[in-house]
Amino acid sequence: MSKRKHTAEWMIARVEDYLVGKGSYKTIAEAYGIGETTFKNWVYKYRAHGNTAFVETKGNRKYSKEFKTECVEAVIQGKGSVDDIVSKYNISNRSVLLNWIKRYNANMELKDYDPKREVYMAESRRKTRLEERKEIVEYCLSHKRDYKSTAALYDVSYSQVYSWVKKYVTDGEAGLADRRGHHKADDEVDELERLRRENLRLKRQLEEQGMLVELLKKVKEFEGM
Repeated sequence: MSKRKHTAEWMIARVEDYLVGKGSYKTIAEAYGIGETTFKNWVYKYRAHGNTAFVETKGNRKYSKEFKTECVEAVIQGKGSVDDIVSKYNISNRSVLLNWIKRYNANMELKDYDPKREVYMAESRRKTRLEERKEIVEYCLSHKRDYKSTAALYDVSYSQVYSWVKKYVTDGEAGLADRRGHHKADDEVDELERLRRENLRLKRQLEEQGMLVELLKKVKEFEGM
């Protein structure tokens, strides 16, 4: 979902290194700083689709619910492993297919995905559990905070993802708990919680002061030009 790190030519060159016997999955992956599973996926895709497997289209791919269902059922029916199906159907990466399988097994609807679909509106909101919010945040953080693609992938709104990431970074997993209507004042919590809150407030103040110092430096630099 996030912007590609390597060019198609570079990826093809690494795959060809493997195919001509210049190293194993592990040695080539380590030599070039690639995840071994990611590199295996490149090889599988190359074998199935050739050079076209690495050609980027403008924007993210569209996935219909019928396509998602076909891919998930192919894995469930033993027509191939996750990596096999990712390669055969040229899915962007294995985590996308794993998420479809998880939703399918939980009897959650697999919806059409159009990267142009608006994900900023409040109408996109739906109820989520703590574990799901944690998974969404971890996915977003591991994909360079691509809020829009994360929102589209998990069928939630952009604002939800942004809010959860912000809370998680500030308060950890506890920040993802649904506290609507249950926020206690400082005098209603124990000493440990009061200290924790005070620590967070001080941390934010220091961050804000640091930002202010940097801003003043830039203003002085600008005025001195």
